[in-house]
Amino acid sequence: MTKTIFTNAKLSDGALHDIHVENGRITGIQATTASPASGNVIDIAGDLLVPGFVEGHIHLDTSFYGGKWVPHRPCTNGFDVHERVAFQADNMAKAEPMAERAIKQLELCVSHGTLQMRSHVMVDASVGLKSLETIMAVKEKYKDIIDIQLVAFPQSGILKSPGTPELLDEAIGLGADLIGGLDPASFDRDVSAHLDVVFGIAEKRGVDADIHLHEGGSMGAFTIEEICARTEALGMQGHVSISHAYGLGDLAPDAARKIAAKIARSGISIMTNAPGHHTFPPVALLRSEGVNVFSGSDNIRDSWWPYGDGDMLRRAEIIGYRSGFFTDAELQAAFDIVTTAGAKALRLEDHGIEIGAKADFVAIAAEHIPEAVVGFPGNRKVFKEGRLVAESGKIYRQ
Repeated sequence: MTKTIFTNAKLSDGALHDIHVENGRITGIQATTASPASGNVIDIAGDLLVPGFVEGHIHLDTSFYGGKWVPHRPCTNGFDVHERVAFQADNMAKAEPMAERAIKQLELCVSHGTLQMRSHVMVDASVGLKSLETIMAVKEKYKDIIDIQLVAFPQSGILKSPGTPELLDEAIGLGADLIGGLDPASFDRDVSAHLDVVFGIAEKRGVDADIHLHEGGSMGAFTIEEICARTEALGMQGHVSISHAYGLGDLAPDAARKIAAKIARSGISIMTNAPGHHTFPPVALLRSEGVNVFSGSDNIRDSWWPYGDGDMLRRAEIIGYRSGFFTDAELQAAFDIVTTAGAKALRLEDHGIEIGAKADFVAIAAEHIPEAVVGFPGNRKVFKEGRLVAESGKIYRQ
């Protein structure tokens, strides 16, 4: 039985604690004493110890990080999902092998402290199941340092891409963890038929759903209401996420509050990365109505934008900055979005620094969480089930 004591670890209460770990799980938490029990002791040296970050939305199959620079191609007439998908197909045909690109992106995220991840992977008639098979192999290779959920994602639509419904169903059978969707109204032009496929597969296979929704204004609000209705009808509260939900940022406060209450009743989580070129969901308003809001990097240096560093702590800073968060309580909320709320959306029951949880945590040179959010300091130590897996940007493998 492997036993380790992590001593002089500063927790969110500001006090120093000893964290006892056995077989990858936290078995005890107590105030640090002058001389910890003998055995395998790791001195955190007063750094802030926080739960591993949850990367709730990323695309491991499409990033160009670490490879040849790919100049961004702007859409010809404002943001257009169809055009961006076409740009992506062209760029990926010239890119490095997918597994190499995925590994570079994955290691980047782990180096910053991400230990749980949800990645969307293209599954449609244009690529079949090849991308999923590639990313599943990467997931297996890195299972010792990060837990990954894979979403079968119909990037080219479900109805507009013949054979995609069958491929999505097959993807779940192959090993994808969730079923995805994409803009039922604006892309596929048929909300009901699109959601029939998504929720039909979810019900048949017993899996959760995570639907991309870029639709704005009243169209986006209508689609969200339809997703809420499907979720409640199938008893899937707590098992559905809507990613982006740009339309919520277009609504007047009263309208946003009304639909937020409906989202909360449906138990749907909302993912936002607070993008700089779009309206995005009103985070504080949604949270005040009981909606679980989580986050992810989304795209990292790919065909959608050239930004992204895989650092969820910096993502918390971006969310706080764009949301006008200033108080310590608000900065704590931004941190929760990339940790506790992400764990709730991904239904991770053993996340956090508490007895019984996985010993997945990150040591950060910060006095407290608000300082960590605004400063997102580097030189972190990342522990997966009590094992050091990354330090100062370097990855360690077993």
